[in-house]
Amino acid sequence: MKLPDRIDLTHGSGGLASARLIEHLFKKHFHNDFLAQSNDATLLPIRADKIVVSTDSHVVSPLFFPGGDIGSLAVNGTVNDVAMAGAKPLYLTAGFIIEEGFATADLERIVSSMANCARHAKVAIVAGDTKVVEKGNADGLFINTTGVGVLEHPLNISGNNAQPGDAIILNGSIGDHGVAILSYRENLSFGTTIESDCAALNGLVARIVQQTQHIHCLRDPTRGGLATSLNEIAQQSNVKIVIEEEHLLIKPEVEAACELLGLDPLYIANEGKLICICPKAHANDVLNAMHNHPLGREARIIGEVLEKDNGLNSPVEMRTIFGSHRVIDWLVGEQLPRIC
Repeated sequence: MKLPDRIDLTHGSGGLASARLIEHLFKKHFHNDFLAQSNDATLLPIRADKIVVSTDSHVVSPLFFPGGDIGSLAVNGTVNDVAMAGAKPLYLTAGFIIEEGFATADLERIVSSMANCARHAKVAIVAGDTKVVEKGNADGLFINTTGVGVLEHPLNISGNNAQPGDAIILNGSIGDHGVAILSYRENLSFGTTIESDCAALNGLVARIVQQTQHIHCLRDPTRGGLATSLNEIAQQSNVKIVIEEEHLLIKPEVEAACELLGLDPLYIANEGKLICICPKAHANDVLNAMHNHPLGREARIIGEVLEKDNGLNSPVEMRTIFGSHRVIDWLVGEQLPRIC
């Protein structure tokens, strides 16, 4: 059957309109044997000693942007959070808060994007929920996703495991996602379209842990960017981190946009990047694994972990191309609102 052009409050009422929306839109794209159970809770065949769970809510504006949309962001972001524990993501749940009047065609486009990303990441969307709120109360659409995965290796990957002497590896350029959002939002042109790096990183993580299990920390530098993630790790592990400016990869168009707008790419969100911290003796193993995966071909060592300096110095610093040291502090405030 054909759904109405716009979502209205009856689609969140739990009645016939809700059932039709679920059947002819969500189940149409997300169909699998788990959803087909059609119960309030889904029975999953998980057999594992260690299960990893993560949840995230997505409020990006605009909902569609170069390189992705809120749907791809919701799936890939939660898959990545589970993968950063070294786990294999298996299942997702998806909760939708839809504003009254939202275009059904746009909702289907987003749901289709989520289904495609889930297939690519080899995860199943196994449960969900839909709520419709009055116009003006949701800014279009919000999505919450929860991810469930299993730890298949005897790994202990955590933000509190960074140790002095470790190498810090990044799999590519920084700032792409945040600048793509801002450029599209503000209709800015920089001679070329800047695209989000939104991608599922679980395949890259699997490649790394197949190569070596000597991994201390994995982190995807999303909100707050690389700088904030490094400060989180330095605080959790009680260490000092020094990165090298000359080893950071920033695309020329991203750098130009940041210079024009007075933004620092170190603090701009990424959605397809990961930080890997490992002993220097195993850094080449990690790099070899990354270089053999499409999302890691530009991977490089960007810094190192040192003993904590108990003086007044910052726990995170950058050695500039001029040889001086720049403090890389926590992000204060928010450079770019509503980006993930």
